[in-house]
Amino acid sequence: MTTRKTADDLRSARWFAPDDLRSFGHRSRMMQLGYGEADFHGKPVIGILNTWSELNTCHSHFRARAKDVARGVLQVGGLPVEMPSLSVDESFTKPTSMLYRNMLAMETEEMIRSHPLDGVVLMGGCDKTTPGLVMGAISAGVPMIYLPAGPMLRGNYAGRILGSGSDAWKYWDERRAGNITDQEWIGLQGGIARSAGVCMTMGTASTMTAIADAMGITLPGASSIPAVDANHQRMGAECGRRIVEMVWEDLTPDRIITEGAVRNAAIVAMATGCSTNAVVHLIAMARRAGIALTLDDLDALGRTTPLIANVRPSGKDYLMEDFYYAGGLRALMKQIEDRLDCGALTVTGKTMGENLEGAVVYNDDVIRPLSNPVYHEGSLAVLKGNLCPSGAVIKPAACDPRFHVHEGPALVFDSYPEMKAAVDDETLEITPDHVMVLRNAGPQGGPGFPEWGMLPIPKALIKQGYRDMLRISDARMSGTSYGACILHVAPESFVGGPLALLKTGDIVRLDLPNRRLDMLVPDEELAARKAAWTPPEPRFERGYGWMFERHVTQADQGCDFDFLQTDFGRSAGEPDIF
Repeated sequence: MTTRKTADDLRSARWFAPDDLRSFGHRSRMMQLGYGEADFHGKPVIGILNTWSELNTCHSHFRARAKDVARGVLQVGGLPVEMPSLSVDESFTKPTSMLYRNMLAMETEEMIRSHPLDGVVLMGGCDKTTPGLVMGAISAGVPMIYLPAGPMLRGNYAGRILGSGSDAWKYWDERRAGNITDQEWIGLQGGIARSAGVCMTMGTASTMTAIADAMGITLPGASSIPAVDANHQRMGAECGRRIVEMVWEDLTPDRIITEGAVRNAAIVAMATGCSTNAVVHLIAMARRAGIALTLDDLDALGRTTPLIANVRPSGKDYLMEDFYYAGGLRALMKQIEDRLDCGALTVTGKTMGENLEGAVVYNDDVIRPLSNPVYHEGSLAVLKGNLCPSGAVIKPAACDPRFHVHEGPALVFDSYPEMKAAVDDETLEITPDHVMVLRNAGPQGGPGFPEWGMLPIPKALIKQGYRDMLRISDARMSGTSYGACILHVAPESFVGGPLALLKTGDIVRLDLPNRRLDMLVPDEELAARKAAWTPPEPRFERGYGWMFERHVTQADQGCDFDFLQTDFGRSAGEPDIF
């Protein structure tokens, strides 16, 4: 039987318990905030790390949800304290929110370590907030529970159900083809995202919250609840109640995020039709927990895990709201229960297997049985070859199968503006067999690894009726995107990876069944090009960006800062209090 903590064991007791001058100062400042000693003395102090902002549409309900969490904390004798955290939204943060994921992780870790917090509820959901918050909390090491923002309601316009992101790309191509009027375009803009919450496709946000759920750091099935459903409010309050108990139980992240939990998260990601971004974030989260997850590990799981969530963009017909009412993530995990480590401990204090008891699929077209998958393998595949010796990723289920084995001449662009000008040129000489390539868009080159990887189909091909072609970049793409896009080419071109040596006209070959991506250029020619290559000028000369480009790892290693990884060295530990 686990020994429960006493009030004297609380981390916050270092601030409030001793009868000396330092605790006098801390207690008096608490009284300045309007608290009496009965409010905080001997009680778990729970930090509610809230990534709300007025520009983060995904989290626009978090002001209210923080109050639901606080209600739960108070009900079981804790003291809730809301702590504003960096809100790295995907919609407005430029050049990319990925540039600031590690900043959020650093802020989270140091905010927890430097304040009298016994446990934390992490409020996130928009793409980079899940990994950023979780990475920081893992390193801080106090009990934590993750509260997912939840997906928005399904979009709707003129009787059509719309999926955020996915249908934006789809209808933009039709707009460029001249098939959509100004009035229709305005109607689509107003109907595609019509409530608080993250993208309701299985994009990066829903992928990452599902990963957190499968890793055991959310309440069971919490990732599926729509943001504006009353069940989400109740879940918020339950997070508040549960984190207080986790503090007394000393249920810390190292007991939950094990190799089994990470494997569960990877398998579930593949079964849901996950975003390609899952690769980068899951590797980074695992390595913060001291688990050496690799691209090869993920590819091996992808080869054997069927895709059973019929949710766009990898699925065809449904959105996250449908997924929730079909049974949600618990029901999907129940379908693949025999593939999971059901003995893995979760934030409930119970095992994953116990959490899945009673889960039911209510619509087997949304959550498919293993006998009728959406796609016979998982969502992602990892490629290797002389274009990507450290790896690249592709989403096979979301692209036309005719590109799974393809050979064609490269059309290479060194910048997004150069590429954009070309694709808008209706006289561009290009065929559907060409391979479009964008480089200098990786972690250092972007800068920050932006979502530029879904290169627009050139107008010259759009006008002929084409809607897909093979595209390659060292960038990422939105998890709501689709198409024959090869991403995360590593090492990136900006640091001299082989993609920097490719020239327009070179023949590129993709062999997806054999996981190969190569440029058909002789080795001696590549050696000559490498010798003549000149490194580009650094993007930053000062500030956070300067630190970022000197310490960020490549895509295959998770893009964490090298000095934040577990094997870099020990942290300073608990702060001195004098």
